[in-house]
This record gives sequence, C-alpha cells and structure tokens, in this order.
Amino acid sequence: MKTITCIRFLIYILIVYTIPGCTELIVNPAASNKNMEDFEAAWKRINDVYPFLEFKNINWDSVYTVYYTKVEEAKGDEFYFVLHDLLAELKDGHVYYHTNGGAEVYPFYPARHYKDRHAYSPFVVRTYFDKELKVTGSRSAEYEILPENIGYIFLSNFGDDYLFNEFPPIMLFMLNTKGLIIDIRQKRGGNTLNVWAVLKCFVTDSLPFPEIGFLGEIVDPDIIVPDEIISYTKPVVVLVNGSTYSAGELTTEMLKQLSNVTAIGDTTGGGGGAGNSQGPTKSAFTLPSGKLISTPTGYIKRYDGQYYEWNGVPPDIYVEQTEADILNGRDRILECAINMLK
Repeated sequence: MKTITCIRFLIYILIVYTIPGCTELIVNPAASNKNMEDFEAAWKRINDVYPFLEFKNINWDSVYTVYYTKVEEAKGDEFYFVLHDLLAELKDGHVYYHTNGGAEVYPFYPARHYKDRHAYSPFVVRTYFDKELKVTGSRSAEYEILPENIGYIFLSNFGDDYLFNEFPPIMLFMLNTKGLIIDIRQKRGGNTLNVWAVLKCFVTDSLPFPEIGFLGEIVDPDIIVPDEIISYTKPVVVLVNGSTYSAGELTTEMLKQLSNVTAIGDTTGGGGGAGNSQGPTKSAFTLPSGKLISTPTGYIKRYDGQYYEWNGVPPDIYVEQTEADILNGRDRILECAINMLK
C-alpha cells in the first residue's frame, strides 16, 4: 500500500454539532431540476472516497438501486429528504449536508451519544469547586484547581488551533497540583493540532499518532515529542462518555498510552472518520446543483489496529452515570476521579 506524508496542519477530524431534525429543514424553492444529477454525484462521491463501506458491510450498489427510484419520484426540494436518508445509510456522525438555507444537517448520531448527552452538566461540575472556573480567550477550555489540590481542565473545543496557544499557560498553572483531571465529555471534532498541543505536555518519550489513512493510502505517522518546558508526569485522569467524539476520542486514545493516565467513564461515541479542509482529501463536496455534502475521506485507527469508528475508545475504569444523577446534582464520574487522585 502506498504511503503519503502527513501534513498535520491540514488534517481535521470532522466537527459535529447539534442540529435540527429533518422536519425542520430551511429550504428555498428549487432553482433547477438537477435532483438525479445530484443523486448520481453523491452516490459516486461516497463510492469513491468513503473509507468504511466494507467495514460497515454496506452494499452501496444495492443502495443505489433503492434510492434511484426514490429520486425519480421526488419533486423539487423533496429531494432533500431522499438525500438525508441516503446519507443516513452510512450511519456516520461525521456525514452532513447543507440546506439551501445554509444549515448543516447531520442525518445520524451514535446511540452512545444519545444515551449520554444529558448525563453531564457543566453546572453540576461547578458545584465541586469553591471558586469560579477560569476560561480561555477562545472559550475552548475551562480550568481551575479543586479544593484537594487536584487540577481540572474541561476541553470544550478542538476547532481551529486554539489550544496550541492556550493549553501551555493552563498547564503552567497546573504544575504544582498533585494530580490532574482532563474532562473530554461532550467533545466533538476539531483540528489535530490541538491533539498535539495537549499530548506534548504529558509525553516523556516520542509518541506516534495511530494509523491514519486517506483514499486507500496510509499517512506517515506524525510524532508527538515532549514539550521543552512543560512535562506533567503526575497522575492524570481523563473523563469520557458516549458524547466524547472524533478528536476527543483520538486525544483519549493517545493519552491512554501513557503509564500515568487513566480513563474513567464510558466508551466514547465511535467517530473515526477524518477529512481535510482542502486538497484531494477534503471532506466537503459540491453537487451539480450547488448543494454541498461532506463525508470522511479517511480513517483513524486505535493502537490495537481496530477502527474507533463505531467501536469507540473504552475507558480503563467504567463508571455508570445517568441523566438522573445529573438532575440530582451528582457527577459520579468526576467523583471517581477526585477520589482516585486524593
């Protein structure tokens, strides 16, 4: 299999947001009747670049036959509903399309995300502190030190390259703590530069990224090297759940390779697709009518060689937490981490 060079500044793990359901689409009147052309282009695009058809045992030729008839019967913007269902066949939380009104619509969310999306609350987390949490300028991270001299960092955004500049000052603030909690619950997608920014503060030896591939070619692994100033080797606990997704999962998987790190919570959502923002492996694709779809063009595997698409990243210590716990003002996962680090 041919190998290509990794340009880490361009690789993005696709971003996922909460979006309206299919019944709330904002669409304008159809400007042209290119539904069949759009369908053919969308089907071919997925057939050419989507990395998980075989892994997911999807017979894409059969899907074509079924949806060809549906497209023929669709009138005007009814095509959006057909396109929605077509993309949903991939069962991939990274796949989306744009409506004419500009909204990004994601036809699929993992079951683990739905299970855990209300089993975490930043307001409940704040009750464990005796002071207000600090927030970075981009609002990508919140942090403070718990009364037990345990550091706490919540990573809320891996987009752009915010953490590359904002994470080192956070870690300097945490250097005298006796342990550290990194909370990656409710995390969805972002730039691998931010994964780099986090990991370099904890590795003591070089750590290569797990296998990444695009369009059937394996990327030469980028390698995390220790930061020249910051080296945190005290115990670290990573908090995860079913809404930890994409770049959050990659960060968790890589941190788990370090001997001083323990992951606590529940198995992550399972979003292992990747795509670039430009170039031949970019995820966005424009259909003949001007409609836009986006699908992964690459994959990321765990260190054990398994895709974390669908599989997720399991915790080292499983802690069940429910929406009822949150409604009662209790964060069992956070409590477990605090008790471990006391």
